[in-house]
Amino acid sequence: MTVLSAAAATAAAALAAAPAGAAPQDKPSDTRAKVDRLYEQAEQATESYNKADERADKLRAQVDRAKDSVARGQERINRMRGALGALAGAQYRSGGIDPSLALMLSSDPDGYLERASVLDRVSARQAGELADLQRAQRGLAQQRTEAGRKLAELEKSRTAVARHKRTVEHKLAKARRLLNSLPSEEREAYDRSSRSDGRADLPELGGAPASSRAAAAIAAARSAVGKPYVWGANGPSGFDCSGLTQWSYAQAGVGLPRTSQAQRYAGRQVSLSEAQPGDLVAYRDDASHIGMYMGNGQVVHAPYPGAPVRYDPVGMMPVSSVTRI
Repeated sequence: MTVLSAAAATAAAALAAAPAGAAPQDKPSDTRAKVDRLYEQAEQATESYNKADERADKLRAQVDRAKDSVARGQERINRMRGALGALAGAQYRSGGIDPSLALMLSSDPDGYLERASVLDRVSARQAGELADLQRAQRGLAQQRTEAGRKLAELEKSRTAVARHKRTVEHKLAKARRLLNSLPSEEREAYDRSSRSDGRADLPELGGAPASSRAAAAIAAARSAVGKPYVWGANGPSGFDCSGLTQWSYAQAGVGLPRTSQAQRYAGRQVSLSEAQPGDLVAYRDDASHIGMYMGNGQVVHAPYPGAPVRYDPVGMMPVSSVTRI
């Protein structure tokens, strides 16, 4: 994305009040500035979407574990009640079931131990078995409550994912309408506005990679050059900005968080003057965009929809941090 000039930023600030298409009096430069601003907003919403989607994935795994734990707990209780039932049957055949054991096998054995007046009716073994059953049932109830809470959280997270997705789609659709309102020559110029001037070859690295894993991540990122920007995607056929860096380091066996905001804290921060190939460069104060430093003042990144993964100058936007993985 191009860096907004002060004038373009002023125009973009009024975007919320502007109609969906470019006003007739808008100059092409103003329209392009609005498109840039919409892409920036879409990228911020994309990172929010990625964060919500990542949380939903974690919650789904937690819900699955909770359900599995509940199922195992129920199986254990069933076995315990079966053993106690066998004991009751033996007592019945030998002349009658102990009243305390009948209470033990009732639908509410939890109240048994509170009835201290009947404790002298059972053997120490029976009392211990009943206490175990009581604890197991209490634990199962807690597990079911926790599973229910996780399910409710998951539904809220799914709602957040859908909301962020709608925001991104709205911003991108609005940007496309603005681009389509430009004269054809201006629209083509915008489409060709890669700061790498449409470079098809891969430039030489500037300096040694920070580590062997950085070298592997660099090789992966270079292999992605030319692939499309796809919001919410983390490879291998399409990428958003943090998806590209996450996928690249995954090829090196390194797990990175999903969002650019989290990736900026995934390693040791260094100054821009100390940057080495493989370092992650986060942009803007909110770290809503991220790329990988390649040396020679270049980064590889997934810029915005319609622009493929490419090389651009490291100073294309305000740098907020440089992180060494």
